[in-house]
Amino acid sequence: MKQQVLQLLEKEISLNHLPGAVVQVMHKDEIILREAVGSRYNYNEKKAPMMLDTVFDLASLTKVVATLPAVLKLIDEGEIRLDDPVSFFLPSFAANGKEEVKLRHLLTHTSGLPAHREYYKEELTKDSIINEIEQEELIGPLGANVVYSDLGFILLYHIIEKVTDQLFNQFLSEQFYKPLGMTETGFCPTFNRERYATTEYSEKLNDYKFGIVHDDNAESMGGMSGHAGLFSTIEDLTRFTQMIENEGIYNGKRFLTSAALKLARSNFTESSEDHRGLGWMRKSPTFASCGDYFSNESYGHTGFTGTSIWFDPSIHLNVILLTNRVHFGRNPHIIRLRPRLHNIIRSYF
Repeated sequence: MKQQVLQLLEKEISLNHLPGAVVQVMHKDEIILREAVGSRYNYNEKKAPMMLDTVFDLASLTKVVATLPAVLKLIDEGEIRLDDPVSFFLPSFAANGKEEVKLRHLLTHTSGLPAHREYYKEELTKDSIINEIEQEELIGPLGANVVYSDLGFILLYHIIEKVTDQLFNQFLSEQFYKPLGMTETGFCPTFNRERYATTEYSEKLNDYKFGIVHDDNAESMGGMSGHAGLFSTIEDLTRFTQMIENEGIYNGKRFLTSAALKLARSNFTESSEDHRGLGWMRKSPTFASCGDYFSNESYGHTGFTGTSIWFDPSIHLNVILLTNRVHFGRNPHIIRLRPRLHNIIRSYF
């Protein structure tokens, strides 16, 4: 398996589809593959080797490594429930017929909110962006269709801060990252420049992004949001995935209840071609980034920068792929790479 996985990644690197990657396969709590290939950056004929401790911009993995566990923790503690209306926490959100939108709709991308808005082009700050979303009109019927929406997770981030009366990063650090030993996970990181998997060139910076969030709206919000902004390493993400697979327990400490985790990975959108849990993607019948061989119970998520985590609970398998494919621009090659990689891995089990 190792040889095939590395050959595929090295071929993609040779085609300039991505500069480098870190990949890990865990089976029954045992790491059976962990490799770094390629480069952290590749420009002006300069390269720096990818390392196992490279810090990656997780992009939308933020939704399931930050926002989702925070929401589940608050459900466990009786602070919120899935059927709470968003307007209970943000009264202005009820404008334009959105009074029936509930937390569950935001988590499953069935709220009818638009997928994306280019708030950064107006240089809007966090509060201004929240205000804009509160005034949005729904583009589809509530609960009927899956429209993958960053806007919903921006709202969830704001709601988490209101309920906890803490900054998002402080709550996550206290409840999850620090006790899990995830010492290199967080927003707005301050590592030395050489630690990062470099993302896209920024005209504004006149440089590539080293440790500055790639997502434009998250950058406009100061680097922290519920839809993007989190940075991490393979070692830290291993601790997180072990907690998830062990029904919320890590090193004898419970972080989330098994009931919360079971609910989160349940399929809430069976009637749609895009199957969704709470936060998590589920393996869908027509296309799944986990490939063709992962079981129908599989769940995971992807990030625009080229990251992904997938679990196949039927055989206690998880795969983490970390890349900075946006270093060469926003090409779609990662869409084909992910399923092919997961097919190779799953065929061995």
